[in-house]
Amino acid sequence: MHTPCAAVAGIGFMGPTHIEALRRMGAHVAGLLDITPESGQQAAQRLGVRRAYATFDELVADPEVDVVHICTPNHLHYPMARAALQAGKHVICEKPLATNSRESATLVELARESGRVAAVNYNLRYYPLCHQARAMVQAGEIGPPRLIHGGYLQDWLFLPSDWNWRLDPALGGELRAVADIGTHWLDMVTWLTGLKVSAVMADLATFIPTRLKPRREADTFAGKIERAEDVEEIAVHTEDCAAVLLAFDNGARGVMLVSQISAGRKNHFWWELNGAQASLSWDQERPNELWIGHRERPNELLLKDPALMDPAVRPVAGYPGGHAEGYPDTFLQLQKSVYSYIAAGDFSRPPTFPTFADGHHGTVLCEAILRSAREQRWIDVSTT
Repeated sequence: MHTPCAAVAGIGFMGPTHIEALRRMGAHVAGLLDITPESGQQAAQRLGVRRAYATFDELVADPEVDVVHICTPNHLHYPMARAALQAGKHVICEKPLATNSRESATLVELARESGRVAAVNYNLRYYPLCHQARAMVQAGEIGPPRLIHGGYLQDWLFLPSDWNWRLDPALGGELRAVADIGTHWLDMVTWLTGLKVSAVMADLATFIPTRLKPRREADTFAGKIERAEDVEEIAVHTEDCAAVLLAFDNGARGVMLVSQISAGRKNHFWWELNGAQASLSWDQERPNELWIGHRERPNELLLKDPALMDPAVRPVAGYPGGHAEGYPDTFLQLQKSVYSYIAAGDFSRPPTFPTFADGHHGTVLCEAILRSAREQRWIDVSTT
């Protein structure tokens, strides 16, 4: 079976992570694209990639490339995904799929018309015990979900001197914490439960209204800038954190808390499902443990072990029990799912990975959350 060939646009935090996973699964990386041809050449040498493209047009025109990975700032997702699909390429795009639902809806339709595979990198679905939890929910083991709650807390923008392109609405969009990490949480809980969010009530807050922007671009998670002459003061208009009440289409209720200013929380992503029969809870910083809660018998802690997991989800666990799996493995498993689907060639089969339709739903939820915060009321998701 032919393994499709990849090219990666964007060599910040995400691009090299995609490349690492591609190499682990045996896929060929034809080339990469960075901000400038010079930085692209340096990145290609550093990462051992044969070619650095000068432009995105050159990338999508390369006949060797089957799949385009888009790992750029948010404002480039739509035009790049559109150009790649129009060039006949398959696409894996970072989230959010677009900065507004009009653009994301256009991409869904274009993907359908093109007949190409179009995936969104909601990689956090691919922790083995998250697949196990979904199988348990589908089997009715916890009963109908009643409460769905959790959040995503980080501290990498805790200081006024912390800066990243996501702070600029022209590059990241009108939402920041919600679009960056909240979309992962919302995708996770709707995928786990099979439910849709029907309405939202949101509160957004910006606790650091002025930040120090470096006069040269800082890498994600690079830390603060030390010298005063290297920075300029910039007013910030996107949220540092968000608290969102959720109503689901089965009558369940939910709460999501996201923050990029929670000291000591590096990547604290957790969810809990309280059903009519039992509960499930999982924490990304302890990814090989799934808590199962009961009322009338002792609680359980399921450790990641393919032999103890649902047979249908065992392939997502790449290592035996007692061998920890983590964040980089989620990229590998998502890309294996996408690439095997492409290689099989039967696109009439239901995809087993997050698609542009999932990405579009994420942008619709983001718009509902933003509107709710501005109007200070519940917003029916269908009205956005």
